[in-house]
Amino acid sequence: MNEKYLVINAGSSSLKFSLYEMPEEKEIVNGYVERIGNEGSCYSLKYNGNKIQKEKLIMSHVEAVQIMLQELLQNNFISDLSDIKGVGHRVLHGAEKYSDSVIIDDSVLNDIVSLTELGPLHHPGQIDGIKAMQECLPGVPQVAVYDTAFHQTMPIENYLYATPYEWYEKDGVRKYGFHGTSHKYITETMKEHYGTDNVNLIICHLGSGASMCCVKNGKSIDTTMGFTPLAGLIMGTRSGDIDPSIIPYIMKKQNKTINEVIDDLNKKSGLLGIASKNDFRDICAMANNGNTNAQLAFTKFKKSVVKQIADYYFQLNGKVDAIIFTAGIGENTPSIREAIVNEISNPMNIKLNKESNNNIASFKEQKSGKISTNESSTDVLVIPTNEELMIALDTYRLSKENNKDNNKTKVYK
Repeated sequence: MNEKYLVINAGSSSLKFSLYEMPEEKEIVNGYVERIGNEGSCYSLKYNGNKIQKEKLIMSHVEAVQIMLQELLQNNFISDLSDIKGVGHRVLHGAEKYSDSVIIDDSVLNDIVSLTELGPLHHPGQIDGIKAMQECLPGVPQVAVYDTAFHQTMPIENYLYATPYEWYEKDGVRKYGFHGTSHKYITETMKEHYGTDNVNLIICHLGSGASMCCVKNGKSIDTTMGFTPLAGLIMGTRSGDIDPSIIPYIMKKQNKTINEVIDDLNKKSGLLGIASKNDFRDICAMANNGNTNAQLAFTKFKKSVVKQIADYYFQLNGKVDAIIFTAGIGENTPSIREAIVNEISNPMNIKLNKESNNNIASFKEQKSGKISTNESSTDVLVIPTNEELMIALDTYRLSKENNKDNNKTKVYK
């Protein structure tokens, strides 16, 4: 029998949500509450090509949740609050403690609070979202789905930095990796595609936030993001990897605080820093019109991905089932896919099927598929990611397990 599960992604002043019918894996409706606690707050719901949009003063995450539930009821997406059998929450950081999603109890919530020092921008809003859902749906299983969990299978030689070892032992300084829910979704999809759990993959999650993952025998063994999401590839507004000595140098030269420099590296760098635009569609349009900075941004983004593919190719000893492009840029930009594949073509014996590549995008009829030729040594695929569905799947699984455990307890009492 199909049941309904909510997926929540709470920010400091926002609340994204999706309602799924499980185990059918059907999204019924999704929505977005914006500017919580500020003037101009509003919300929208999308379903079956329709859209509801309203402006309303919303002062807290509890109010946002109440409005969301009210709209779900009024528009008959649910007939009663009891229709919701579980709620999955995206949580940024699980540190080393959580290698899988988990039912949220007081101990888990306390851990999320304590890990705010590792996720200061994300955790406060996510904690507010969890507490608001607990208040509005008491007794309904709440599940934490961690961005870092999938990467907890990395070996120590890949996650440990060459800093004083006590930094790791005492303060938890290491590579954690992020976008784990996306990388896990793609890995599970590829396991089904190839009919085996032991897939070797190079996953390119290329969006405004970008990361790559090296998957060996179905498990993450390396990823590009590090202690924070700032590390790794060039991104929309993030610098990716730089020499850390640049930070004190710029602090001195521009009379900035360390927080101001880190803010610059997170919000004013990457594609935006080079080309004054962070949307890759703008970068491509400007590059095609001869803008040299946009051309440079395109090239540097391409090279940061190619460099990482080479690294992961060697880590997998050349035994790669597939290279996958996913997320906003990866799914929708044939030109960057073509540029990357052409760069790795000779050393990896991969040839691009240009027609197939040009025909695939989320806004086209064909949204996924193979873009390498049959003669290529490694498959190159475009696969849309679905982090919300992955959260719904974990929530459904853990809610069912939780109900079974509770029923057993009742029997033995």
